[in-house]
Amino acid sequence: MKPLIIANWKCNPTNLIEAKKLFNKVRSLDVVICPPFVYLNTRYKIQDTKYKLGAQNCHYEQSGTYTGEISPKMLEDLGLKYVIIGHSERRIHFKETDEMINKKLKAALKAGLKPILCIGEKKGENAKKIISGQLKKDLKGISKKDLSKIIIAYEPVWAIGTGDFCKPDKAKKALDFIKQKINTRILYGGSVNSKISKSYIKVGFNGLLVGGASLDAQEFIKIVKNA
Repeated sequence: MKPLIIANWKCNPTNLIEAKKLFNKVRSLDVVICPPFVYLNTRYKIQDTKYKLGAQNCHYEQSGTYTGEISPKMLEDLGLKYVIIGHSERRIHFKETDEMINKKLKAALKAGLKPILCIGEKKGENAKKIISGQLKKDLKGISKKDLSKIIIAYEPVWAIGTGDFCKPDKAKKALDFIKQKINTRILYGGSVNSKISKSYIKVGFNGLLVGGASLDAQEFIKIVKNA
């Protein structure tokens, strides 16, 4: 199976002109791009694109009195297929709990989306213990059939946006452990760059979740080609 490469633009770029430039530069790539919500419709104004669009987050209800939230059904209506759920930046900065993440996963699945569940340990934590706990709580009550629709992204928190990537052989230990818990596609994320992207695929990861490097079109193209 071809590696699944997902670009997480996070809260970037800050204007539509730059967003369109970036979309245009990667238009020929068979990847998933997760831009900020406000740019999700931009794709339809750019012709002959190969990439698919995903969202960086969603609410756990399909509609209602939730000011500022975007529902899974709204994303599905836009034609999106993917949504990132449980990214460590949301767990840390927005205090998202495993219980909230579990509800978001169920809501996304109900809307027909493919959730990308992010899990991983902080510096100094026991990786297996943290991963096991996250998977148990995040996936609680989800059927076997739906579990296969969820994509897991292993992102050690200490490696995200730091340039201090997790060495492939060490990441493989986490990969093997996750495989014991769930049978689905598993990606690596955390300071991914073009020099090491292939190494994660070689040790068994099914793709990559790329953060900051995806904002540099030339670097991102290299990552995709090398993987």
